[in-house]
Amino acid sequence: MKILVAPDKFKGSLSAVAASGAIARGWNAVFPDDAIETAPIADGGEGFAEALCAALGGEWIKLRVRDPIDRDIEARYAWIEKDRIAVIEMSEASGLWRLKKDELAPLLAHTFGTGQLIRDAVERGAKTILVGLGGSATTDGGIGMAAALGREFFDANGAALEPGPRNLASLARISLEPAITLPEIIAASDVQNPLLGPRGAARVFAPQKGASAADVETLERHLTNLANVVSKDLGVDFRESPGAGAAGGIGFGLMSFCRASVRSGFELVAEVLQIERRIVKCDLVITGEGRLDTQTLDGKGPAGIAALARKHGKPVLALAGSISDDPRVAAQFTSLMPIIDRPIPIAEAMSRGAEFLERAATRAARLVSLGKKL
Repeated sequence: MKILVAPDKFKGSLSAVAASGAIARGWNAVFPDDAIETAPIADGGEGFAEALCAALGGEWIKLRVRDPIDRDIEARYAWIEKDRIAVIEMSEASGLWRLKKDELAPLLAHTFGTGQLIRDAVERGAKTILVGLGGSATTDGGIGMAAALGREFFDANGAALEPGPRNLASLARISLEPAITLPEIIAASDVQNPLLGPRGAARVFAPQKGASAADVETLERHLTNLANVVSKDLGVDFRESPGAGAAGGIGFGLMSFCRASVRSGFELVAEVLQIERRIVKCDLVITGEGRLDTQTLDGKGPAGIAALARKHGKPVLALAGSISDDPRVAAQFTSLMPIIDRPIPIAEAMSRGAEFLERAATRAARLVSLGKKL
């Protein structure tokens, strides 16, 4: 058989690339002659750059940038020289993983480091920059990123403002253009939230970044002022656009300050990796992620893979660390299999993810082998 192995990351345990390898090894332990093609996927969040770097033969560019609370750190992005494409994850510089629990600072954390990554790619000669959104520690509407690209922000007296969410209340004017000419920028997002309101960046996501109830209302007011000033000075208003609220509002910032378009992260990755063409040529598709639940249905990679497999009448097997019993989840896949085969502490399961995933793929292959003999 021809097998396409196309998992997402197993968050906190395995990258999509590592998961692909574990599944392939487990399957080939039973069917060594099966032709396995791997296609690690992502949906715009963590793992986005790694998946595209591996698929397109890119290299990693490393540089010193600022983290969400202004510390100097080393960060990286993927560079595909032949097409002059840069692939950046905003979480690389501005992600929640950069901060310890007692360092969370929802009114201070900014995206300046993400802007530094974008600027470096521009100066390297990028023709296209892909920015994966997700996993942020920030709720600044992208003003930190914009400042790194040369935008200036002023209060009502004309004094320059440091880019950060707590200063947005004083924002009265924005410089009209960045300091550098930007190429095409595409933001890849796995959420459709607007900037403001009950589904917006502050009210939905800021509590995950340490914001109290009072902080959430402050951030909502500040982001509202940002949207109003952007509309007045730049003549654009993306506050209601799907994805504007992604990653603390950097989706809004990319659209407003960089003329970026926003696309489904999975659809973008699937297009670049030619996933649909590869599904057509295979006999079985294997996908998976750390947890399959109703969030999987909202633009996540495994659901996208399953939809393409159904379109072409291909069976699809999903492997996961845990699986919701919601029937809508089960309906997406031909078969589901949890990778954990015995009671085990969560920390051990995460640390031994590759082992358990490989064993699960072997079990699945044995069931297929049994089916062939019946």
